[in-house]
Amino acid sequence: MITDSSQLDPNGTYSYADYLKWQFDEQIELIKGKLHRMSPAPKRMHQSASIRLGNIIFNYLEGKRCEVYEAPFDVRLPVQNKRKPEQIFTVVQPDISVICDLAKLDDDGCLGAPDWIIEITSPRTAKKDFDEKFHLYEQSGVREYWIVQPKDKSVNVYALENEQYVLVDIYESGSIPCQIFPDLVIEHGRIFQQ
Repeated sequence: MITDSSQLDPNGTYSYADYLKWQFDEQIELIKGKLHRMSPAPKRMHQSASIRLGNIIFNYLEGKRCEVYEAPFDVRLPVQNKRKPEQIFTVVQPDISVICDLAKLDDDGCLGAPDWIIEITSPRTAKKDFDEKFHLYEQSGVREYWIVQPKDKSVNVYALENEQYVLVDIYESGSIPCQIFPDLVIEHGRIFQQ
């Protein structure tokens, strides 16, 4: 039984079946079978942006056939429809996930690509959010990806077009339109209130 992350080989390759057996509190993501330790508790501005966005999206989705989840929430990204735990090598915990295909939801989280993912950067996660997770979400078919940067008070919005992310805009003020929900517009100031 694995009760501490130090018992894991940092260079090993792990599946979701392995992940399910771990009995420790530390949050870990698997990306293509490799361990990625989560940052310590997020800073206040990160939490503030997350809860504000989550609330805005939750209220917007009320009565619609989509659901929003905030981290920690496991998103399993199978490759080539391999859906058994021992065949899944990527489990991430996006800050915010919106899922409209409710068949992807189960007691363990989401099995398959959410429609919209929002990652809120910290100094330790920015590179991963802009590089590794960017490409992972793009390849998995996440239709819209936002990267929120509390330090810069900016939001990068990407939309999936022809299986590639296209930068819609970098918002530093004003209104931020959601691409998959055209009638949802989020005011920049509501995300970054002090």
